[in-house]
Amino acid sequence: MAAIDGVGKTDEAKPSLAELTSVFARIGCLSFGGPAAQIAMMHRAVVEEKRWLSEERFLHALNYCMLLPGPEAQQLATYIGWLTHGTRGGIISGLLFILPGLVVITILSAAYALWQETTWLAGLFFGLKAAVLAIVVEAVIRLSKKTLKSGFLCLVAATAFVALFLFGVPFPIVVLAAAFAGFLNARRTGVTTAPTSLTDLAAPPSPGKVIISLIGWIIVWQVPLLILWIFSAPDGLTSLFSFFSKMALVTFGGAYAVLAYVAQVGVEQYGWLQPGEMLDGLALAETTPGPLVLVLSFVGFLTGFREASGVVGGILGALLVAWATFVPSFIFIFAGAPNIERLRGNRILSGALSAITAAVVGVILNLAIWFGLHVLFRQVGKVELVPSLGLELALPVWTSLDPVAAVLFVLSAVLLFRLKLGMVPVLGICAAAGLLVRLLALM
Repeated sequence: MAAIDGVGKTDEAKPSLAELTSVFARIGCLSFGGPAAQIAMMHRAVVEEKRWLSEERFLHALNYCMLLPGPEAQQLATYIGWLTHGTRGGIISGLLFILPGLVVITILSAAYALWQETTWLAGLFFGLKAAVLAIVVEAVIRLSKKTLKSGFLCLVAATAFVALFLFGVPFPIVVLAAAFAGFLNARRTGVTTAPTSLTDLAAPPSPGKVIISLIGWIIVWQVPLLILWIFSAPDGLTSLFSFFSKMALVTFGGAYAVLAYVAQVGVEQYGWLQPGEMLDGLALAETTPGPLVLVLSFVGFLTGFREASGVVGGILGALLVAWATFVPSFIFIFAGAPNIERLRGNRILSGALSAITAAVVGVILNLAIWFGLHVLFRQVGKVELVPSLGLELALPVWTSLDPVAAVLFVLSAVLLFRLKLGMVPVLGICAAAGLLVRLLALM
């Protein structure tokens, strides 16, 4: 199939393929905490530490990924790989972002299917969660300083935060509204942050090459259906792959946006799950690296385990769901990134994307507060402020504060902000401290 490569000369430090592989293997193994933490980790690694991309280039890529269905953090990893080493780099970075979590969630799904026991996981990553919270807070502060350069962008970020935190407005609506506001503001003022030169771009791919590449990737995406038909696989596996192929095209907002729908369909229509099992799967996904949407592979494992009789069938089901879910993300990047890169020179469209960047600050702040409440407190409730408007506020039960989690969070914040330690040492120190606390509690 034709590859869509579009990386020309850049002034940024281009990594070797081995270095790209090493960095994303590390990120893939340590990407706990959902998209906010994962984006923060990639920003720290490729912008702050390695300087492979400029701030503007990174945020432009992030803006595009925020508009796509599917896991935005995995798409961003693929985009970064594509920028540095074309299609080959995109495949390597995108796969490495997924594979560690996929292996872990498959093993944990097998343990769940065999023994129905997951409570032992609570202590395994106790310290990591506190460290991840500090990383997310650092990302909010850093991105705010570098992106909110005008009153308009500050207003967009604040509005996005309020819309998500108080009103629960769907994520895609927030992003699209921000893009429209940025577009109108750019036309009104003529002021954006668009670059003045795009000498780093190669020639755009021809329409014929794009079409051939798209057809090739779509065939690759759907080839498991042919394999299932040839080997007369159980109907449950075929239905599983078909359903999640459709879901991959409409999963805006990540795992939480589709969780309720998948749970409803999986329980009521297909009978794949028992009531409550999806929440168990989400708990597993939240304690493993990689995109939260890997919870869907948990559904695939249970379906394959029950439909194809055993662990081997479960592994097949988990892999089918992962293939159906993640391959479209590669297609979106390889087909769209060459043209999206050229939009960096369009000042009006760049204004829309700059507003999306500001909205992303509000999104990450919302995720940071939500994550922080659930890390530091054992109980979090909601208070209705204006029921008629759906206005409600998440508030913790203050007496449920976890003092150990609070101490670990403060420790990780000191290590990051004051001592300027890297992400990996901070995660390692807090993981070891959390494990030690749990072991002492059992003695």
